[in-house]
Amino acid sequence: MEKNYVKTGLVILTSIVLGVFIGMGVMALQVKHGAVNTLFEQQKEINEAFGKLEERLVTLEKQGDDFSSTLKKLRSELPQRPPPEDYAKVYPIDIAHSPILGQKDAPITIVEFVDFQCPFCARFHPLILEAVKLYPDKVKAVLKNFPLPFHQQAKSAAAAAFAAGEQGKYWEMANELLKNHTDLSEKRFKELAKGLGLNVAKFLKDYSEKKAIWSDYIEKDMKLGGKVEVRGTPTIYINGCKTRARDLESFKKAIEESLSIKKQ
Repeated sequence: MEKNYVKTGLVILTSIVLGVFIGMGVMALQVKHGAVNTLFEQQKEINEAFGKLEERLVTLEKQGDDFSSTLKKLRSELPQRPPPEDYAKVYPIDIAHSPILGQKDAPITIVEFVDFQCPFCARFHPLILEAVKLYPDKVKAVLKNFPLPFHQQAKSAAAAAFAAGEQGKYWEMANELLKNHTDLSEKRFKELAKGLGLNVAKFLKDYSEKKAIWSDYIEKDMKLGGKVEVRGTPTIYINGCKTRARDLESFKKAIEESLSIKKQ
């Protein structure tokens, strides 16, 4: 009887042990299978990410090619860089309608292309006046208009100077306009005309009624500026040669050199 109990107990124990081992095996297989599935899923995600990255790279390469083509086209459309200035070149500059400061028969002619709104013109213009004073019998000066497109009041100021010239005060008005380059309103023109002792009513009439004439003069000056390679304002010529002189001593030196050439 006892032997039967022992046998039965051993069978039960063996069954339990086998069940445990079988259960552990099944669990191990399930864990292993789950890990494999996880790896497959991760690999799938990585492959998808690489696929999207490749698509993005192809798109970027195409955009890069398009950008290179656009850049190449833009470069081809850029204007050519102008050649360096030739300060030895003599340009023919016709005085034409421009009022002269100084002796008309003076051997040295200084031509100044100006924009009445240009602060640099206002800064360097007094040097021209001083040069004429220093060489009263040898130097004369002429103003030519070269209004820049972004200075909206430059043309009207040029017209005001021409209108003042009808009463013999062109240069006086031009000097005042450059001093007042930050305020070139018609109200200011009237004030300057009064300050110069002009007949204000006549000045205003000449300014408005002769605008077509003044516009023609300004247009001719601008075309001349293009022909003699004006690139900005002020551009100054001494006997047809561009000068880099921007102080009185440099002007005096340039004038003396021109005078010595005249004597040869």
